[in-house]
Amino acid sequence: MNKLFFLLPFLALGCKNNDPDTPTPDNPATKIVSFSIIKTYPHDTSFYTQGLLFYNGELYEGTGLENRSRLMKVDLTTGKALQKIDLDKTLFGEGVAILRDTVYQLTWQNKKVLVYTLKDFKKIKEYTNEHDGWGLTTDGNQLIASDGTSTLYYYDPSTFKLLKAQDVTENGSLSYNLNELEYIDGFIYANQYQAPYIFKIDPANGNIVAKADLTSVWERIKNIDPDADVPNGIAYDAKTGKIYITGKLWPELYEIQFSK
Repeated sequence: MNKLFFLLPFLALGCKNNDPDTPTPDNPATKIVSFSIIKTYPHDTSFYTQGLLFYNGELYEGTGLENRSRLMKVDLTTGKALQKIDLDKTLFGEGVAILRDTVYQLTWQNKKVLVYTLKDFKKIKEYTNEHDGWGLTTDGNQLIASDGTSTLYYYDPSTFKLLKAQDVTENGSLSYNLNELEYIDGFIYANQYQAPYIFKIDPANGNIVAKADLTSVWERIKNIDPDADVPNGIAYDAKTGKIYITGKLWPELYEIQFSK
């Protein structure tokens, strides 16, 4: 989403009690996980990353900002676009997901969902989205989207009909600023906009069961390039089991490994 726009925690929580509930068996305390950088790859600093994913072993990326939003297939080793399409200059690109060789790309406040063929990025459909578009992923059957709040939305990919909405909570309190999404081994991983965290969300109940703090890598990026923006981008290569992260306008992309 727009780097000039974010939701403050106290606004997002509204009348919800800000004091975390006492952990219970049904609502355990959030586990803190560490991570290790396994390998570093180049990332184009013109890419305002909104969606990052692997599909059949290939890396895809969607970017935002008016006049520079794109959908791309990217060479992991060089960071260069192998295939790309520019969105209409009036559109602000957001999250991307691929399901059954069909590409879905959200737009921020344009209320449009763009649908393409995977092979040639030919636009074949356009759906209306009643919510702002932020992150997008799929569990293999449904599309799962965020809108910058504490809610995840589940959609039928053939119609973009809303199937259900799910609140995401951490220790009993609503989360906020859920952004880029990735589905990994039965859990939904989410960047938190304007914060260094990646959340691991249980889709069965919306609980954040673990989170990782990316402060160290964010500080590294800022030292390399002060113009780099927030962390945003989680990609899982199901063929290799590897996880990758990057951020908006970042000069680097990382293969990482989370602790158990």
